Amino acid sequence: MRFLVTGVKGQLGHDVMEELALRGHEGVGVDVEEMDVTDAQAVDRTIREKPLDGVIHCAAYTAVDAAEDDADLCCRVNADGTENIAKVCRELDLPMMYISTDYVFDGEGERPWEPEDSCNPLNVYGKSKFLGEKAVQKYLEKYYIVRIAWVFGLSGNNFIKAMLNKAKTTNKVSVVNDQIGSPTYTRDLAVLVVDMMETDRYGVYHATNEGICTWYEFAKEIFAQAGISMEVAPISADEYPAKAKRPHNSRMNKDKLEAAGFKRLPSWQDALKRYLKLIS
Repeated sequence: MRFLVTGVKGQLGHDVMEELALRGHEGVGVDVEEMDVTDAQAVDRTIREKPLDGVIHCAAYTAVDAAEDDADLCCRVNADGTENIAKVCRELDLPMMYISTDYVFDGEGERPWEPEDSCNPLNVYGKSKFLGEKAVQKYLEKYYIVRIAWVFGLSGNNFIKAMLNKAKTTNKVSVVNDQIGSPTYTRDLAVLVVDMMETDRYGVYHATNEGICTWYEFAKEIFAQAGISMEVAPISADEYPAKAKRPHNSRMNKDKLEAAGFKRLPSWQDALKRYLKLIS
């Protein structure tokens, strides 16, 4: 099978390409240089260039705080760009995978969010991704919307790399302890993404590694597994200077994965162990 993969320079796109190759599929990888998703003609031309079995749309504007000052670009990439892809997929009858985010929810309450829950994003980034979801659902019946959170992988920056870099210059860090969710390792997620694209069990899913934690607990585990002596001080989100408001509750229910016959991702602690071994 042959799939177009957008955002191949990003953490997930990189790993999806590797997973496709491992299974004998062909990944046609593009990034902004090969296909600017905001350019409808470029999107149309690229998707039609070779016969495809589907599109895995990983590309996104992900600078959450910067988006508050650059809402137009964020929405053009995440909403309009996704719509451009969805329109061509409809014309060619191609299934589409759209990677979304926990930030489509407002983070109120303590129960895990269900895939069918109403969305009420708190920031520009979350709103743009929600608009992308709506575009996919408007134009397509053959689609996967997969919401993820707290992403880490080999390519690009992430929280783990930031913590390890902090350890090079200090022995004390302050980390938010009143936002709770689940990390997502792109290597594990890529396996699920390809599993899904090999089937026709379409719909909206939540997919993170198993288990929940706060950012503070995540940081503590990073330093413990890395064997780094670090004083980690818990603080509230109000004490951490960030332009974009984040949801306090990013718990997401993943029962639908099992109900559809897909495997849950391993625990986030196990994922962290494998990731640290890989980057050390």
